[in-house]
Amino acid sequence: MNDPLFFVFAIPAVLLIGISKGFGGLFVSLAVPLLALRIDPVQAAAILLPILCLADLVALAQFRKSFNRHHIKIMVPGALVGIALASILMGTLPSHAIRLIIGFIAISFCVNHWFFKRFTTERKPGKHAGYFWGFVAGFVSTQAHAGGPPMAIYLFPQRMDKVTLAGTMVVFIAIVNYVKLIPYTLLGQFNAQNLFLSLVLAPLVVIGVRIGYWVLHKVEQRVVYHILYTLLFLTGCKLVVDGLNPYITG
Repeated sequence: MNDPLFFVFAIPAVLLIGISKGFGGLFVSLAVPLLALRIDPVQAAAILLPILCLADLVALAQFRKSFNRHHIKIMVPGALVGIALASILMGTLPSHAIRLIIGFIAISFCVNHWFFKRFTTERKPGKHAGYFWGFVAGFVSTQAHAGGPPMAIYLFPQRMDKVTLAGTMVVFIAIVNYVKLIPYTLLGQFNAQNLFLSLVLAPLVVIGVRIGYWVLHKVEQRVVYHILYTLLFLTGCKLVVDGLNPYITG
């Protein structure tokens, strides 16, 4: 509270969370690295998780009638297994390596869509793909707050309309975030200072969600998909940079 520079990074990070939720929550993973430019990454994740959960509630109110139950039912069981495994392994796996792998997967997915789609058959991923990417999303979201790219790899090719796609992403990520509260609490990630900072920053997320939801409904579907693929690509690049950083600096 006594560090003005903390809020220079925290305010954009929280607004980014809200705007992202208005679009489905894909680029939320950019918020933690932004705040981590000023404070410890573990503390950044702990401060932002309650804010993410509040953003989920606001976004769920917006998308409560606009999501695909079929894909949620497919992805959530895998995600729960992924969260459980990640909780058991918490602290034993290098988070930078996880970020690096997921970043490369996200970049490859976007490059294939943009440049090689005409040479391949882009079929809708089936049920087993949903189980797998749900598991990966739950695992890496718990370990490194990077569940967006695996979720997108399964959902984007389903070719849903833009609002249903965003709503499905919101519902899935909301379930993952609220389940993650259990291991984060058991591991002592929440203390009075972090929770107080979460409370101070929370009102900004409501503004962000409204902005993102407004933009989603004002932009045509083709442009929304272009934006989402671009954000997924940028998120992948950021994850790769974060993953490579320990190897470069070390």
